[in-house]
Amino acid sequence: MREIIFDTETTGLETRVDRVIEIGGIELLNHFPTGRTFHVYINPGDRKVHPDALAVHGITDDFLKDKPVFAEIVDDLRTFFEGAKWIAHNATFDMGFINAEFDRLGIPPVSPEHVIDTLALARRKHPMGPNSLDALCRRYGIDNSHRTKHGALLDSELLAEVYIEMIGGRQAALVLGGSEAARTINEAEDIEVIISARPRPLAPRLTQVEIEAHQAMVGSIGAKALWTRYSS
Repeated sequence: MREIIFDTETTGLETRVDRVIEIGGIELLNHFPTGRTFHVYINPGDRKVHPDALAVHGITDDFLKDKPVFAEIVDDLRTFFEGAKWIAHNATFDMGFINAEFDRLGIPPVSPEHVIDTLALARRKHPMGPNSLDALCRRYGIDNSHRTKHGALLDSELLAEVYIEMIGGRQAALVLGGSEAARTINEAEDIEVIISARPRPLAPRLTQVEIEAHQAMVGSIGAKALWTRYSS
């Protein structure tokens, strides 16, 4: 099963007028990171970055002015995500913006059945919260000290670790970045193991004295002793 953990940064919060300015994604294959990533900054055209959004991600209008517009990166984006589940934290927000960008280009939206919201997963697993990405990193012991501002690729990398923990734990996390190890584990063939009888039985551990003492104890209990069912 192929999954893409992804995140977006935008010019603001209004889906109808604000634009996507950064997308980052991490590929998982059978819940193991493969090492493949997707990352792009996007020119939002005439839409300026709202000051509140700038305070969150630090991406300026000046930085974005020479970046490609969404129409120029959409084919690469769709190729990277093709056939995979789209996984995001508070996916309603991210998918709202992605589908709005698709709609502007006449591209059909991503169906909800192809989307997994890790915030919803976290709320079911930890109903008392908090369940922000930072809070989940603290809960699962994931180092996010380098996250001074939001960034689509960095947040995707952290969310990938959180998601792996939520669905099964550190056995998968041990091979972060190890695509060959992941493929070897997942593509291993079934091995038939045949266990035959010992050619020579093991020597009993009980001494004759211990056996006789046990028999005497059972005899003192009487005919209703449960041990008689086994000794018979």
